[in-house]
This record gives sequence, C-alpha cells and structure tokens, in this order.
Amino acid sequence: MRAGVVVTAHPGVEDLAVQAEELGLHSLWINDTPMVHGDPFIALALCAKATRRIKLGIGVTSPALRSAPATASALASLNALAPGRISCGVGTGNTARRTLGLPPTTAAAVEKFTAALQDLCAGRATEYREGDRVRDIRFLHAGAQVNTADPIEFVVAALGPKAAAVAGRRGTGLISFGLLDPTAWQALHHAAQGEHRASYLVTALHLLDENENPHSDAARDATGHLVLSLLAFAADTAAESPAFVEQLGPEEREAVQRLLDRRGTTATAPDRHTKLYPNYLGRIAAQDRDLVLPSLMTMLALVGTREDLLARLTTLEQAGIDELLIQPVVDPPAEMAQLAKLLA
Repeated sequence: MRAGVVVTAHPGVEDLAVQAEELGLHSLWINDTPMVHGDPFIALALCAKATRRIKLGIGVTSPALRSAPATASALASLNALAPGRISCGVGTGNTARRTLGLPPTTAAAVEKFTAALQDLCAGRATEYREGDRVRDIRFLHAGAQVNTADPIEFVVAALGPKAAAVAGRRGTGLISFGLLDPTAWQALHHAAQGEHRASYLVTALHLLDENENPHSDAARDATGHLVLSLLAFAADTAAESPAFVEQLGPEEREAVQRLLDRRGTTATAPDRHTKLYPNYLGRIAAQDRDLVLPSLMTMLALVGTREDLLARLTTLEQAGIDELLIQPVVDPPAEMAQLAKLLA
C-alpha cells in the first residue's frame, strides 16, 4: 500500500513536502476549506517548486467553491510547475460549504464540474453554463504558463454510492475521509462499477508505545481532529437532517450535545457554523479530550501496535485501498516519519 499525507495550507508547508518526498511518501495533499485554512493552490505552487518527485493534490475542491475555468487554470498552472505530478479531488463541499453555513452541492454538479475540468485540463473545449447562457470554452493561453499535455489525476470524494458512481462514469479515482470499514469500501467500488482508478483513504494514525493505553492523551490528540469533525458535522445537521445523529449511540449523541454546549451554540442557531468550525482539522484543545470517545477513535482512525496496524492495513488493502493518507496535527514531521517506517 502506498502512503501519503494531507495537510493544511500554511507558511512553511513546502518544508513538509520536501520531508515527505525524502521519506519516500507517494503524495502530499492540501485541504481546500477557504474560510478555515490557507489557499491550497498557492501552497502547492510552493511545494511544486521545492520538490521533484512527490505527487501533489488538492484534497478536495468543489463546484460550490470555485468555477470550472478558474479551477482548471489553477490546476494547469500547477501542472506547468510540476508536470504530471498534480492530482485534484472533487467533492460536494460537505465541509467547506458548511463552514459558510450553507449546504453542500449535489453529485450531479460534481459530475459536471469534474467533466469540465477533465476536458479543460486536457486542452479540450467544454460546455460552460451561467444561468441561461451556454458557451464552449477552452484555454486561450499561447505560452507555457499552463500545461495541458501531461495528465492530471482526478479523484471523486465519496462516502456513498451516488458519488462513487460519478467516479465510475468519469473514470476517476476515489477518496474518502475516515472510512475504515472494508465492507463500505467494497460497496463504493461496486457502485463505481469497477471503472474507477486509485482509491485513497484519509485518516489519522497513532502507533502505540509499549504498554500505552489505546485511549491515552497522546492517542486522543493524534486522532481527535477526526472525531471532532464528525461531532461538529452531527451537531451542525442535527436539527435540519437528524438521520445521521439518530444512527449514533447514546454516548455519541451526548457528546454531540456537550460539543454544542461547550461552543456556546445550538443545533438551530443560524450562526452555529461560526462556533463549530474554528480550528477545524487542527490539533484539539486538551479540554476537549473527553469528547474523543473510544468508539469514534476506532471508527475513524488507526490506533494500535505495529502488528495491529499492519493487520488492519492488510484488510483495507484487500478491500481495494491503494493509498493511505494520514492527517498529522501533533508533530507532522514525526508522524510522517512514523508512517513511512510503518509501511517500509
């Protein structure tokens, strides 16, 4: 199984890219969450200039955030800096839209957006629509500022069959967040009808020290950002779309309510997004460790001894996962080194 890393856009991110390349990691991806993190295209441009081999990806963007022409121009510009090393994840904007207090877009919109990016980034014309106006567009650049000759890899973010089917129809890869259930991955692959390409799993990893409790403070700190992201999503959608919260157990539902109380908001407050998403996917505060429930750690992250982790990864690989992407938030250089050593 290949290994990579997902980080946020910040000054000095190119140093992490250099280290990831030196460790032999296959890829480095940067989140596209405009109101929470820095700009991924600017960050990846720095990474492109600082590296020579490692794949560089946007993980993930959305038609609800960016237009197809602007996104294609950014991707093709990156491809000119790092020919053939650029990847782009496309999704509904489930997180990035919610940080604006708005719902995600649809799988149909993702498919149209992905098709347009595939056309434009390959130098082809594509249909572009704004309201009732429809135009054929293509790159008009005459110089070397964009690269449409070397391929760009596209992947669709999927947690369910609709998005996975888009990947199948568009011939893209799949990327999924915190999905550690091999059966669920098999269902995604079935929905993609076997036509998709590489599959990427985004999670967190904590290798236990000898005799370390799997729910220690260190383990909670390494995985808490994933757990808090799930709790924030549940809190945000509890009133408008309660089905997700209703699937949780009593302890998890109680943690959702504690998160709302602790952030000083409610499930119906129109500005709840401003209270739930600050520091999204960042290292959690010590006072929030109690919200990192063991059940959710097991569901979303990889925590265990070397033997435990290798066994779980073997099972995931058998389910069709091609690359493990971790999100390091405590000590990224050390966590990347740990990942490389684990999969060496």
